[in-house]
Amino acid sequence: MWLFDLDGTLVDSCPAHEAAFRQAIAEVAPGLLGSFRYADYTGASTREVTLRLLGDTEEAARLARLKQRLYRENLDTVAVFPGARRLLARLTAAGRAAYVVTGGSRASVERTLAARSLDAYFIDVLTGDDLPVSKPDPACYAYACEHWGLDPGAVVVLEDSAHGVASAVGAGLATLHVHVAEPAPGAVAARDLEEIAALLEAGTGTSAERVADTHVEVSGAG
Repeated sequence: MWLFDLDGTLVDSCPAHEAAFRQAIAEVAPGLLGSFRYADYTGASTREVTLRLLGDTEEAARLARLKQRLYRENLDTVAVFPGARRLLARLTAAGRAAYVVTGGSRASVERTLAARSLDAYFIDVLTGDDLPVSKPDPACYAYACEHWGLDPGAVVVLEDSAHGVASAVGAGLATLHVHVAEPAPGAVAARDLEEIAALLEAGTGTSAERVADTHVEVSGAG
């Protein structure tokens, strides 16, 4: 079984999310714009970010609604990372189950997957609207395994952020940290999705070695 983060992992949506946050903050809470660093919040849900910025207030709720609307209006700027479809097609052909675990809102996630023709690859999706907490809390991935009845020992996670890795590793899951040279603690680095797809297509051997520290053979996982 394979659990995928979405934003920054399968789709290059982080610039669009950051732009939406900045535009929304400039309108709702302009005094916070100078100190806002999107990188500090990657992996967290929009609601979690706005609560951390403004507390449990109506202004935070307004900021979240505006940010989500602005992001959805700019889905045409969101590209699929090279290798994403190749990797997902390989998993499908091999009978591997794939799911999405993301902090994004359900409306934004479903629209993103549909707009980029990725939705058919996944059995199910858990979003920030469904999860009990935000990444980096391990409860996100623990809940996903429980919700879908997955054996944690047979799961491989793909994440792009340190927060996402912390959530997956904290739940005891084998984790690949993609689009990085140096992985966050507990994960194995994967240069990009093309590399993972190529290793899977090559069969056993090198692919197993890439996740040796997690004791899971990627080529044979769920």
